[in-house]
Amino acid sequence: MRAFVAGATGETGRRIVQELITRNIPVRALVRDPEKAQAILSPQVELVIGDVLQPESLEAALGDSSIVFCATGARPSFDPTGPYQVDFAGTKNLVDAAKAKNIEHFVLVSSMCVSQFFHPLNLFWLILFWKKQAEEYIQKSGLTYTIVRPGGLKNEDNSDSIVMQGADTLFEGSIPRQKVAQVCVESIFTPAAKNKVVEIIAKPEIPSKTFTELFQQVG
Repeated sequence: MRAFVAGATGETGRRIVQELITRNIPVRALVRDPEKAQAILSPQVELVIGDVLQPESLEAALGDSSIVFCATGARPSFDPTGPYQVDFAGTKNLVDAAKAKNIEHFVLVSSMCVSQFFHPLNLFWLILFWKKQAEEYIQKSGLTYTIVRPGGLKNEDNSDSIVMQGADTLFEGSIPRQKVAQVCVESIFTPAAKNKVVEIIAKPEIPSKTFTELFQQVG
């Protein structure tokens, strides 16, 4: 098994990379700035220079990877095409490349509330709308997938338990990025995670469940 991570230098992506390394899974990271990546990522990571917005480069970048993690996301900017380009077109390009390479499992980090068109986040150039279009493209692609929709993201980890539910059932709450990374990586080892959309937050003072139990409870 070899994992390919797009968005590897982002706050969530770098945690996915570290989670994979902890499990001794070789990682190829798609990066635009190798110097920045070297400062952030472990030297064990194989850096591949490329961009999800340059589809012609992606098949070669994937190499012999068997799993793809997509943790890209548009950054706040004055460019109204940003969310369309990064959250939809870029993901679509990566899905197409993954199909061409017969990737075994595609894991997408999306967002809670993507189905709510009138959500305030859509004031940022329809960012949730374009994430939802990317989700639908993956679901129709024929690839085995897991779509992870976290609540509000926290950089600091905590001891709260993960709450996991099906699509369009959680509308508030937050979760540490470290736990999002764990859910993403666990999904590739958990048969019950295949071809599911899961929404996740973290709450204190509730019984913790195994990842198998969490994924199995989602229909």
